[in-house]
Amino acid sequence: MFSSISAWWSSSPTPAAAAPEKPYDPTDPKQNPLNPKGLKPCCACPETKSARDDCFLNTDAGEADEKCKELVQRHIACMRSYGFKI
Repeated sequence: MFSSISAWWSSSPTPAAAAPEKPYDPTDPKQNPLNPKGLKPCCACPETKSARDDCFLNTDAGEADEKCKELVQRHIACMRSYGFKI
């Protein structure tokens, strides 16, 4: 029992602990060639974003989901084209 506990405090790191993997960052041009300017999600697709937002703001709440569906799909496609996982 004590041998397994003492292994926790060993001075030699395990190979996985020696080099932790860097998480995927779609704004990092080195990790994501689809986004060479390093745009953040808020700035990536201004045309489709504003069209989507205008649709939701200017449409009755009960009808907005159906009327704005195509604009939402276009915005999602644009975001994915920059490498964002949506």
